[in-house]
Amino acid sequence: MFKAKTVPGVLGSFAHIDSAVDAIKGLRARGHTDLTVYSAAPNHELEEALEHKISAVRLFTLVGGLTGVSAGLAMTYWTSLDWPLLVGGKPIATVPPYVVIMFELMVLFGALSTVTAVALLSLRKPTTGIAYDPRYSDDLVGIFVPCAADRAGDVESLLKQAGSVEVRRAA
Repeated sequence: MFKAKTVPGVLGSFAHIDSAVDAIKGLRARGHTDLTVYSAAPNHELEEALEHKISAVRLFTLVGGLTGVSAGLAMTYWTSLDWPLLVGGKPIATVPPYVVIMFELMVLFGALSTVTAVALLSLRKPTTGIAYDPRYSDDLVGIFVPCAADRAGDVESLLKQAGSVEVRRAA
């Protein structure tokens, strides 16, 4: 049977957000930028300490929405010109009647492109083999630092100094 490759590193458990934030800042100062942080709920202090870049998902959503608006306008305009229907001397191709269709296609294309972006960008960083503890979904905050065995001692001491409840090596 195929066994998932485990990532070597150090896993620290924290009871308080402040000590986890201090540990993240200390790790980032020492050059550890590829951290995995586990928390039961989103926390803005953790997010600020991690200094993540803005996700590209919003760009996919924007492009999908603009494509939907353009497709809605092109489709309705082309249909009106291909099968003209004169009603009371009104112009054949005007924008106001098309706004609803443009809006609906904008929402549809934007949503589909967002789901596609989340799926594609999630495949970039696999999470198999990374150490985890079920207590992180309840009351603890976990920080996993992937590192080689020669740097693990330094990372362990930093996590303990920051106030870690438990520190263990993952092989």
